Amino acid sequence: MSQNGAGIDLDKSLGYLLKEASSALRAAMEEVLRPLGMTVTHYSCLELLAQRPGLSNSELARGAFVTRQSMNVLLQALERDGYVTRPAAAPVGKVLPARLTPRGRRSLEKATVAVRSVEVRMLAGLTETEQSGAFRILQSMIHSLRDDNAGA
Repeated sequence: MSQNGAGIDLDKSLGYLLKEASSALRAAMEEVLRPLGMTVTHYSCLELLAQRPGLSNSELARGAFVTRQSMNVLLQALERDGYVTRPAAAPVGKVLPARLTPRGRRSLEKATVAVRSVEVRMLAGLTETEQSGAFRILQSMIHSLRDDNAGA
């Protein structure tokens, strides 16, 4: 609370509630991924590569909400451990497009089952109509915030 009393009432702040939900989701995902030797970022990277093979380090970093440096460290480890492959030299410019290996795909399949279980648990108290409504509302909030930032 600020000194003039104009602070945000956290009990009524939708932004704070969204952050708390995000934190709880990440903790639940980390819990189910840990036994598989993965983090949420590791899983996100594999999932992004499964959906869009050949993404660059920068594209993967944006998609996983981490820095390029963090993603580069992760990609090097994933490549060393046989989960992804990247060419020795960039086919164009400096970009080394990454692709999943068969080992990476098998690892992702196990992780996907674990992550889905968390999402099912998260949505268990909502009807299908409520789930659809929540999805639309969250998409609208994201769209509104991104539109506002474009004009800034």
